[in-house]
Amino acid sequence: MKILAVGDLVGEGGLRKLKENLQELQKKENIDFTIVNAENVAEGMGITTKTFNELKTMNIDVLTMGNHTWAKKDVFSFIDDSFIIRPANYTKGLPGRGYEIIQKNEKKIEVINLIGRTDMGVLSENPFKCIDEILEKTEADIRIVDFHAEATAEKIAMSYYLDGRVSAIYGTHTHTQTADEMILEKGTGYITDIGMTGPKKSVIGMDVDASLKRFVTSLPERYKIASGECKLNAVVFDINDGNNKTDSIYRINL
Repeated sequence: MKILAVGDLVGEGGLRKLKENLQELQKKENIDFTIVNAENVAEGMGITTKTFNELKTMNIDVLTMGNHTWAKKDVFSFIDDSFIIRPANYTKGLPGRGYEIIQKNEKKIEVINLIGRTDMGVLSENPFKCIDEILEKTEADIRIVDFHAEATAEKIAMSYYLDGRVSAIYGTHTHTQTADEMILEKGTGYITDIGMTGPKKSVIGMDVDASLKRFVTSLPERYKIASGECKLNAVVFDINDGNNKTDSIYRINL
């Protein structure tokens, strides 16, 4: 089972890049299952009905979200759709779900979305305790975790916490693809961050000049999406059909 996880879509440029490349990429890599993080697809923050519907027409199995889940009011009209999940450790009682189990190629694949608590600026419950609860109450052959977090240490800690309990875990949110892909001792595939799908010449997807003004002057300059050529960052996990552990993991950078 080959699983493709695509890094955070940033704006219309990122969405267009995905549209232009996804089908060919899936064919080239013999992908069976595709996960896309879409929390920045609408103007860099959140997701709209329009972008949600566009993504739904593509060969994607599930969308994951993050700290900008609620940035666009549209989201409340479709957050309960089985095509999209949001961080499971958001405050209990909020709409939407934190995981989804999908039957594919005679395998039950569970995708779980978590959010970190270090420097994320959102209220959330303990992701370590939350994942324990989910794993205890659900059954699946393959489990994949998108951990949307800022701190490298928090992501690495989660990888060791889940080693042997999930098939793979990857980080999103920083928009910078890391070069630390590995298979942990008990067979769990891991990478700290899979990167982003959005403008190449940018500060994590945002306009360079606007970003520099914020850093140089400390004034609250309004962020805007960068323009120009886009890249596509992703990672492929090759999951063993026998033991449901990761046989290989490799990065994609288009």
